[in-house]
Amino acid sequence: MDYGRFKYEQTKKTQEAKKKQTTFQIKEIKVRPKTDTHDLEIKIGHIQKFIEKKNKVKVTVVFRGREITLTHMGRTLLDKIAENTSEYAVVEQSSRMEGRIMHMTLAPR
Repeated sequence: MDYGRFKYEQTKKTQEAKKKQTTFQIKEIKVRPKTDTHDLEIKIGHIQKFIEKKNKVKVTVVFRGREITLTHMGRTLLDKIAENTSEYAVVEQSSRMEGRIMHMTLAPR
């Protein structure tokens, strides 16, 4: 076998591997600790649309100013989102605090 034929077969193999691999994006939904129920339902609807398109979703709770003392509200908010999306999404990374931001990652089932 000559080198040109070998190189051609290698490129064909890499093209087949690229076709079979799945790609996804990480979409982000931002909420605040005092987000109201109706607004939260709309955000959950957006999460559902993203998950149906096989994307991962990063849910972020942003604390501003004195809201940093309301971390328990942020954690309950993320738990509520995880509970409402449990039928079509799984929690890939549980709620984690980094500075003034708490986030959690959801992935499709």
